Amino acid sequence: MSLRNATLAGFQAALTALIALPIIVLSPWAHLIGFASLGALVALFGRFAPAGRRKSVVLLCGLLQTAAVLMMSIAVWLGASHGVQLALLAIWCGVCLFVTIVGRFGPPGALIFVFAASAAMAPELGLGQVTERSAATALIAFLAWLICLGTEALRHAPSFVEQAPEPPLPPLRARLTAAARTVAGAALAIGASLTFDGQHPAWAAMGALAVMQGAQLHIVMNRALQRMGGTLIGALLAWLLLLQDPSVWILIGALAALQLLTEMVIGVNYAFGQVLVTPMALVMTYLGAGGAVGPDMASDRILETLIGVAVGVILAVLFSTADERLHLARRRLDPEPGR
Repeated sequence: MSLRNATLAGFQAALTALIALPIIVLSPWAHLIGFASLGALVALFGRFAPAGRRKSVVLLCGLLQTAAVLMMSIAVWLGASHGVQLALLAIWCGVCLFVTIVGRFGPPGALIFVFAASAAMAPELGLGQVTERSAATALIAFLAWLICLGTEALRHAPSFVEQAPEPPLPPLRARLTAAARTVAGAALAIGASLTFDGQHPAWAAMGALAVMQGAQLHIVMNRALQRMGGTLIGALLAWLLLLQDPSVWILIGALAALQLLTEMVIGVNYAFGQVLVTPMALVMTYLGAGGAVGPDMASDRILETLIGVAVGVILAVLFSTADERLHLARRRLDPEPGR
């Protein structure tokens, strides 16, 4: 069931990109291709939602994705400095974590909405640019929603025996604590990145968020190791691809293929998923920048991810309970408990 639904979500996102991005490229708004690709990502959500609820999940995610772009773009238009933009991004990490938990959006989680906000950061913007980039995100997100509706029948619906009641939401205090912890982690990761002269501190914030999304300490630790290994290989693959100076058509095809393959793999092995997620994110960044960035950003991705992951792990350990640390120690001694 999981593989079928995950593959379908990847297919829906890829199909959205293959339909929308060529139209954008051939239109007078080719410079908005990066924001259009962000809209396509909302098709990845709600893959395991109960029958009849996925359409509302994808729609809400489309609204949140558009809100991320709109919020940061308005801040830039109003004259927010780079430091203020980074502070807003750190706060947005916590907001998105809270909303995704309450909304039961499921994978890929808060990271997509933070990625959208980071893509909207800029030195300055006019009101027209704020409008057009938000509209591009919203329109393609709406297309993704329509594609999900049209292909919903392909999704595997669990039988009565397979169905299980959804677990209750964590208490409000626990959700608020997790959100506040995430804001602190993102802010510290950004600060560490700036200390080491990082060129993309927003990536460090996303690295911290990615590992701190784990519900248990052992999940955080495993995710940290797998994210670093996968990012290293994935960044190398992206560097090799971008080094060839590929055309926009090749990049669109690569982006669609990576979206599909990522969803087929990441649920089975998080590290293998990161091998595909990393070049996908870098290709989207490259497309959105219109060639203003080069293949060398792959090395920046590795550094920023290392910083973010390190901060996330440190905070996860500091805020963990004694029971969580004991459970982690037992898993290290016996990785297959109960065998």
